[in-house]
Amino acid sequence: MSTYTIGEVAERTGFTTSALRYYEGRGLVSPATRTHGGYRVYDDHALTRLAFIARAKRLGCSLEEILDLASVSDGDRCGPVQRRLHRLVTSKITDVHTQIAELTAFTAQLQGAAAQLSEPASDGPCGAECACVAEPARPHVAVSVSAKPTESPIACTLDRDAMPDRLAEWQTLLDQATSRERGPNGALRVGFAADLPLGELARLVTAEQGCCSFFSFTITVDQRGVGLEVGAPEGADDIVAALFGDRR
Repeated sequence: MSTYTIGEVAERTGFTTSALRYYEGRGLVSPATRTHGGYRVYDDHALTRLAFIARAKRLGCSLEEILDLASVSDGDRCGPVQRRLHRLVTSKITDVHTQIAELTAFTAQLQGAAAQLSEPASDGPCGAECACVAEPARPHVAVSVSAKPTESPIACTLDRDAMPDRLAEWQTLLDQATSRERGPNGALRVGFAADLPLGELARLVTAEQGCCSFFSFTITVDQRGVGLEVGAPEGADDIVAALFGDRR
């Protein structure tokens, strides 16, 4: 097995020598041995561990999450680590979609305010009708969170034991629906009040699309409020009706 000095490891991995010492202090990677002069000597196993750390960091894992992943390492068995990393990455997908929905809605709000504030100012002091105070008309924003429904077979991969909890989550959300209507493209639009939390809607939509990839979902925010547009291939009407309450 090849051996490497700390400088060689830094050059091969892109980590600084100070980072390598820090990771050693946290128990993530250790030199295979030390020379009589006390210099660290690393082996190929350390390079593999550092490659894993680098990948996890690129996937947005924090140091604490990487430490947790390292804690399930069992000798030469990759399976436990891979399964834990998969769960972690899946949860981050949900978090990212939530952030996208919230930031997209906020961007639209800023754009509407910028357009209103670019208009000529009213004479006199700021009042209820001036652009500094009055709210602009609610802009339209759409957030797409899935692929086309025709790309996948009509099947759900959610574990049977998890279905009751998922259905209860949808029911809690759909109890807040204010309208249901079909659009020109055949998609079902479920309407909600403007103050519906977008983050929770995006989280649930992402989870559903992960197990029922034949669905397509689009979250919209416009003058009508928040809308969830649900698309599905031909033959899935009964599933849409059962889950989203469509009564065509």
